[in-house]
Amino acid sequence: MDNNMDIDGSAVDIGQLKNGDIDESLYSRQLYVLGHEAMKRMGSSHVLIAGLRGLGVEIAKNIALAGVKSLTLFDPEPAAITDLSSQFFLHPDDVGKPRAAVTAPRVAELNAYTPVSVYPSQSLTENLDDLRQYQVIVLTGTPLKDQLTISDFAHKNGIFVVVADIFGLFGSIFTDFGKQFAIADPTGENPVSGIVADIDSEGLVSALDETRHGLEDGDYVTFSEVQGMESLNNSTPRKIVVKGPYTFSIGDVSGLGEYRRGGLYTQVKMPKLVDFQPLSEQLQKPEILISDFAKFDRPQQLHVGFQALHAFKDKHGHLPKPHSDRDATQVLELAQGLAGQGEDKVELDEKLIRELSYQARGDLSPMAAFFGGLAAQEVLKSVSGKFHPIVQWLYFDSLESLPSSVERSEDLCKPTGSRYDGQVAVFGAKFQEKLANVNQFLVGAGAIGCEMLKNWALIGLATGPKGKINVADMDQIEKSNLNRQFLFRPKDVGKLKADCAAEAVQAMNPELTGKIITFRDRVGPETEHVFTEIFWDELDGVTNALDNVDARQYVDRRCVFFRKPLVDSGTLGTKGNSQVVLPRLTESYSSSQDPPEQSFPQCTLRSFPNKIEHTIAWAKEKFHQYFVGPPETVNLYNTQSNYIEQSLKQAGNEIPTLQSIRDFLVAEKPSTFDDCIIWARNQFEKEYNNAIQQLIYNFPKDSTTASGAPFWSGPKRAPDPLKFDASNPTHFSFVKATANLHAFNYGIKQDKGMPETRYLEVMENMIIPEFSPNPTVKIQADENEPDPNAQNGGSNFDDNDELHKLVSSLPPPDPSAAAKLQPVEFEKDDDTNHHIDFITAASNLRAQNYAIAEADRHKTKFIAGKIIPAIATTTALVTGLVVLELYKIIDGKDDIEQYKNGFVNLALPFFGFSEPIASPKGEYVGSAGKVTIDKLWDRFEVEDVTLREFLDDFKKQGLEIMMLSSGVSLLYASFYHPSKLKDRMGLKLSKLVETISKKPIPSHQRNVIFEMTVEDQTAEDVEVPYVMLKLHK
Repeated sequence: MDNNMDIDGSAVDIGQLKNGDIDESLYSRQLYVLGHEAMKRMGSSHVLIAGLRGLGVEIAKNIALAGVKSLTLFDPEPAAITDLSSQFFLHPDDVGKPRAAVTAPRVAELNAYTPVSVYPSQSLTENLDDLRQYQVIVLTGTPLKDQLTISDFAHKNGIFVVVADIFGLFGSIFTDFGKQFAIADPTGENPVSGIVADIDSEGLVSALDETRHGLEDGDYVTFSEVQGMESLNNSTPRKIVVKGPYTFSIGDVSGLGEYRRGGLYTQVKMPKLVDFQPLSEQLQKPEILISDFAKFDRPQQLHVGFQALHAFKDKHGHLPKPHSDRDATQVLELAQGLAGQGEDKVELDEKLIRELSYQARGDLSPMAAFFGGLAAQEVLKSVSGKFHPIVQWLYFDSLESLPSSVERSEDLCKPTGSRYDGQVAVFGAKFQEKLANVNQFLVGAGAIGCEMLKNWALIGLATGPKGKINVADMDQIEKSNLNRQFLFRPKDVGKLKADCAAEAVQAMNPELTGKIITFRDRVGPETEHVFTEIFWDELDGVTNALDNVDARQYVDRRCVFFRKPLVDSGTLGTKGNSQVVLPRLTESYSSSQDPPEQSFPQCTLRSFPNKIEHTIAWAKEKFHQYFVGPPETVNLYNTQSNYIEQSLKQAGNEIPTLQSIRDFLVAEKPSTFDDCIIWARNQFEKEYNNAIQQLIYNFPKDSTTASGAPFWSGPKRAPDPLKFDASNPTHFSFVKATANLHAFNYGIKQDKGMPETRYLEVMENMIIPEFSPNPTVKIQADENEPDPNAQNGGSNFDDNDELHKLVSSLPPPDPSAAAKLQPVEFEKDDDTNHHIDFITAASNLRAQNYAIAEADRHKTKFIAGKIIPAIATTTALVTGLVVLELYKIIDGKDDIEQYKNGFVNLALPFFGFSEPIASPKGEYVGSAGKVTIDKLWDRFEVEDVTLREFLDDFKKQGLEIMMLSSGVSLLYASFYHPSKLKDRMGLKLSKLVETISKKPIPSHQRNVIFEMTVEDQTAEDVEVPYVMLKLHK
């Protein structure tokens, strides 16, 4: 591979195309995290990274994926075999070659928009002026004296500095972004807004209908549409003081008049200025961000300990040897000398400092992932001004990950010339053998899945004779995946994720060859014949890398059933979490639930939208009503015998359904693309003119409620009809997108190259009928009122003349392929299919009706497509946390206090770690006294005995079974007449299930689940675990 990188040869920067835009097809998920402005600032930044072992390459990978103007790598040192413990872009045949030279071309493959080069000098300090070309310098594995020289020069010259180091299970990061560093958006959260109910003479603002305003003290707001205090509108942002969840004060409002009605408030993000000190000052008096409040006293000790390691290396030319007591004693002495200096003396835990010395040569992939994600995010913060930086130190350790099931010693931790030496230095050789013989199941091979497999390859998971990795993912690779799923390249687009990811990590660590089994199946109830009970029984553990709750809950339920440990994780932009699920110890993923998705009342969407989210939701409904529902209904009518008699009688909405079939098959059926243009133009008139005229007819702008208040006030915005204007881009875009999608439904050739003039010609020749409001039309005025258009009492099929007229107007069903319509399947990431174009135009036209601020295509796609914002930095960090927990699971730790559930928000930044919640316990009184049960993990396991034997066995345990069921089949009830039970009592349980359910037990199923209600010895109903019947197949 050519190591000479041409950094000036790229025709584009960070996806900025000729018109200055960003390549949204590549960066779409990241754009929803950072925004266009932040990414454009990144796109003019030159970044230098020094040190290319595991931590340095992780930072480089994340920055390359994020996109900067250029990335320069410095590390002239020869690659060593031990680097392969965490450096995923090095191969065994690279040993002896300069790290930067062999790494740069592989980093460059990640993103064509980020040119990568090698720093030309052998030293960063010999000519400091050469560093002026960079906006940011990242130092990893750099001697402390060089850190001080470079960072002091950088501080004086306005260059941002990030310093990061890892030593085994310990790590640190330091930032210096200079004086008066401006943070444009400290949190990254969307500005909150709301409707004003009142502003009193003291400046107290009340939100409408006791809606929580969501503001905090010190926030700033602006106002619009206020009546009576008009000078507040669009004035300078006002600083607020929160007075309660529904009220806030904006201070003095004297001279502004008296508030009458209306108004919107909107939060304004104000820049925050932070002064950073140079490293030389911060070493003496550090400002430290706490990463884990359970270890509150550790950061100050590690601050001293890390300096002691640097001093040891400065003195001896190398770091302390793994698990060497002699070297650890020297490090401790150096640390004690440093701890006594300065204003605040630091009390040292000797055991902690010795452990730091033992692990100093350790190089762990998950720690590189954690700090690599963190450091890369700090780099992006420095050049973009987006999110709040770390000020100025952060220390983190995961000493709980040390194994307790195997011994560690200087002999067991010494290097042996293995690619795992960096890990063996921390855990010892015996634990490495444990890691190698694990059977692990990875569900999902997307962003987290790629990072997980990379970590597993580097730590040597499943590389032994008994090792196996199972990877399941049914998805294919899309271009938008390349921005954060770093195992994939442009040539892989269209291929299966699981296969490509497996191939990539086997190349990364050839010892995994033949150890990875891939599945192109969704893991769910429909594939239990693939992921059989034998498959689950053989697993040692499961790791979720999924992005939807239903799939995560299913895997979680299977792990509970088969009693397998699970580590679950997820990300949302800069937020990430990890959760450990341990058999018989912790609650499961499904034990707690996220709040349900926000939904809007139908009458709000239909008639009274007041924010852009309402109009986007309405537009998405129209997408379904135009292009999905009717074609599906027509196909059913044509292919399903007796469709009208059978289906419609049960539906209760026969008239609109029949009208839709009639329109699509008769009245409005197009034969040419011109017909589709005509249909689209008519829809514009119907939705944006006629419907609005009807609404204003029903509720005139001066109408009042029963209490005398103006009807059009508060959340209700009075709309105005739109007059079609072909020169208005939004009007034209609606017609174009609607016509093309309608043509798709009918298989009519879409004229992709058709000039705009053709659309205009067709529309000019149309006659749009005059509209007059219909006095018989009723419109629901409030969500608390009954819908006047809802059908009551089910179907009107048998006694409605209109229905019969509609039925008689339909052509006979035509089941031929030629008559089949093509429903549109919504796909948000194809910019050529008109889907997002339609929703954007439809939503913005409705926003124009109601004078709501419009949303651009990018924001509309985000909301309509329910896109999960994502960035590589969070993914890397969270995966690191997962693997640190996996070490503990493989070690077999059974002390819940040793495990950590993690939550991070890199934007703030915030780190929260907590002990997993224990699984719920219960008890009942059995024949031998009180029995404690685990409500989640316990169950009764029984052999295939007769029902009588089953009942008697539980009676001996002190439990009287009142009812027994399997699925929907009630097998036994104490209130059944003896004659009904006579034939059942002698049946074996498996036969009983098949007899009552009238279905055979599937051949792949090796157990049957029973639920029962019982009374214990107190004659009270008690909650007991379910019963599992074991079938020996």
